[in-house]
Amino acid sequence: MTTLLIHRARCIATFDDARTEWADASLLAVDGRIEAIGPADTFPPQLIDSADEVIDARQHVVIPGLVNTHHHMVQSLTRAVPAVQNAELFAWLRGLYPLWAGLTPDMVFTSTQVAMAELLLSGCTTTSDHLYIYPNGVRLDDSISAAQSMGMRFVATRGSMSVGASQGGLPPDDVVEREDAVLADSARLVERYHQRGWGAMQQVALAPCSPFSVSPDLMRESARLARHLGVRLHTHLAENDHDVAYSLAKFNRTPAQYAQDLGWLGDDVWHAHCVKLDDEGIHLFAATRTGVAHCPCSNMRLASGIAPIRRLLDAGAPVGLGVDGSASNDGAQLLGEARQALLLARLGHALQPPRTTADGRTVYGCDEAPAQMTARDALALATRGGAQVLGRSDIGHLAPGQCADLALYTLDTLPMAGGAVHDPVAALALCATPQADYTIVQGQVLVRQGQLTRVDLPVLVERHNGMARGLTAGV
Repeated sequence: MTTLLIHRARCIATFDDARTEWADASLLAVDGRIEAIGPADTFPPQLIDSADEVIDARQHVVIPGLVNTHHHMVQSLTRAVPAVQNAELFAWLRGLYPLWAGLTPDMVFTSTQVAMAELLLSGCTTTSDHLYIYPNGVRLDDSISAAQSMGMRFVATRGSMSVGASQGGLPPDDVVEREDAVLADSARLVERYHQRGWGAMQQVALAPCSPFSVSPDLMRESARLARHLGVRLHTHLAENDHDVAYSLAKFNRTPAQYAQDLGWLGDDVWHAHCVKLDDEGIHLFAATRTGVAHCPCSNMRLASGIAPIRRLLDAGAPVGLGVDGSASNDGAQLLGEARQALLLARLGHALQPPRTTADGRTVYGCDEAPAQMTARDALALATRGGAQVLGRSDIGHLAPGQCADLALYTLDTLPMAGGAVHDPVAALALCATPQADYTIVQGQVLVRQGQLTRVDLPVLVERHNGMARGLTAGV
């Protein structure tokens, strides 16, 4: 039996149904599961002596480990590539496909470690990844092996592209796959790696890339296979205006209608972005409990727009946060993503035109904008919301019986000065984004006092940068 005691935290924010917050609180984890949580004085003194590890958390705020619902980790090798710094989505993809065609298994392994290191240092404990390009012997196994080395809870999605440019798709023909091979490999991966039940550390989902890179047949067959195997489905949808125009021109359907036709709505499905989801689409997503991975930084970086997150939440659709690709966000700081979600929701509503109420008052967008997203709302998206989108009830909030996935942030720092004294929880989203002091997954400390415990970060970064130079050399 292994015990971990988080002792006398300045605040523990549980993000349970009541959003309970405890001041001067402690949390006991036993064998990776939360055993007890509450006021520190209710914990017997002998626990301090008997616990395998005690973390003095008097200067910390504790929240559930953050959950990242959408990423493309290999893209950490192509951050800030000059040729696509100022491109929208389709031009950005066309510029990067030729670079990604040079990926190797070692590059996938190393870039996944780098992306996970960045996530862990932000307080993220669970992440998905969408790998949809498989050149030069690359397999999803390479990503899964990297996740195992890092200790993160991982949802590996088997992406795919099958419709190349010669068939009206966006990707070049030399990076697409045969659809029968995609389905066969998907079944292999689920059988070999997918774990079920409480505390699963690695899971597999099926994830044809997008309407503009796979056929309707592959979408349908992937949905059929996923439901036969009992795993989840993931893809991109309605990311920008070009994405919507492609669906209308190619299928004579809006993205949401297209998803409905193919069986891609339901509580076992989550879609990335949904920036351009229309009223009908919002209704369909809410009615079917279809999830959304909201990626605010990427949506701003690629000028895609502002997703209707408050309307989705109010309608009842599950929404979590995603950092998206490291080359469309150029970062993987999930707590920072929560802050951007808050700011973008408020900005989006502030841009609405004035309206006149029934009693003749004029209401401006800025009057209602702050209520669109509070600091705790944003943090709930990054924790409870993400867990819901990934179909997990054992993570995302803190309570006895839950997985011991935690993020601890130091309060006595310059970015938090003057903020944490008033509201240490809200300060996480309102003040300059801090890094985690401790990140704990299944009771295992993966970040201790701001340092990764499983990898030598300078060595990893040096190796990664060498690969990034090699990938882009001569292109």
